[in-house]
Amino acid sequence: MAKNNKQTSSKVASQAAKTLNDKNASKTAKKLAASALSQSGNKKQTGAELEDLASTVLSSDKYSKDTKELAGSVLSQSNKKR
Repeated sequence: MAKNNKQTSSKVASQAAKTLNDKNASKTAKKLAASALSQSGNKKQTGAELEDLASTVLSSDKYSKDTKELAGSVLSQSNKKR
């Protein structure tokens, strides 16, 4: 299995933390934020389920720029073989 060593940047980690504390943030945004934050400071990879969610978010017009940024970070940390 090809390992992806990318990590969440401090800027995206900060945004993810704010999203998790935002009572108005969508469930989707919070899922992506939690995934991005869990990949900060370590070499964990995104799971297949979150990869699918992030891909859906990026290809949709219904999500905000911030949610798409989280999705992009999560997707960039996916397994290279998938």
